[in-house]
Amino acid sequence: MRAICSHEYGGSDVLQLEEVEQPPINDHQLLVAVKAAGINPVDTYIRGGTNNYTTTFPHIPGMDGAGEVVQVGADVKGFCTGDRVFFHRCVTGSAADFTVCDPNTTYKLPDSVSWVEGACMGVPGLTAYRALFNRGHAVAGESVLIHGATGAVGTIAVQLAKAAGLNVTASAGTEEGERLLRQLGADQIVNHRSEDYLKPWNNMDDGFDLILEMLADVNLDRDLKALGRRGRVVVVGSRGNIEITPRDLMARDAAVMGMALFNGTPAEFRQISQALFPLLDSGMVKPVVRQTFALGDLAKAHDAVLQSGAAGNYVIDLSL
Repeated sequence: MRAICSHEYGGSDVLQLEEVEQPPINDHQLLVAVKAAGINPVDTYIRGGTNNYTTTFPHIPGMDGAGEVVQVGADVKGFCTGDRVFFHRCVTGSAADFTVCDPNTTYKLPDSVSWVEGACMGVPGLTAYRALFNRGHAVAGESVLIHGATGAVGTIAVQLAKAAGLNVTASAGTEEGERLLRQLGADQIVNHRSEDYLKPWNNMDDGFDLILEMLADVNLDRDLKALGRRGRVVVVGSRGNIEITPRDLMARDAAVMGMALFNGTPAEFRQISQALFPLLDSGMVKPVVRQTFALGDLAKAHDAVLQSGAAGNYVIDLSL
């Protein structure tokens, strides 16, 4: 089968298209014919051995994807050959024609959702839902700021929040991003490159009930000042340190929570996937695909996913 492999840590130039053996499965696993593979920043950290990520070699990158189940382990329940699925944290890497999946991190994909769209739902989709509801405890009628809303997680979070009846303020850094957020139905849009863009919410009476933060090392201090009483910040992403004023938390009885997808349990992921299925099937949540690449162009996708000004997902389409 075709697969992208690396044999050492390094930049995107270590990624090479190779012919390798199709991986075997055990009695507790699934074999999935990959139709599309999602690209996430974490894939580049693993490839480079940075941010405390490590791997073994040869390494096939990719955690997310969508495809068709072609083999079911003898002890696996709930899946059949021919099932359309999406997955995250696959066993052998998604940048390949076939990958081995754990049933606990594999989920049914509606017929109405394309393979490319399905490949956007692993890390981004589960992260957006878990941040909003499992960690942030968002409820209808609350106000939420999705800070950095044009990326893979943010675009899904906007749609989930609207579907749940929240009042959504979303931030972008470009005119292209602002247009996208309007299309997704955000109630208010702010440009986070503008000065004092959160000033209208800088009092406890008008502050946000919940903030999803994609870049805490830049924004967390201003987030705290834009919270209402008993407001919550869920930190989804950060690339460094930041100094905050704890009294901003004390004055509001506010809370800051971290969220890493990999702390979720199989039962939690199953609940999230069941909640997502009807939203995807009805079109209330539709993943935003910014660009697709052929398998052999994975290096270009790894470079693209780290650029600023994201507007949706980058995906490998194995049919190209």
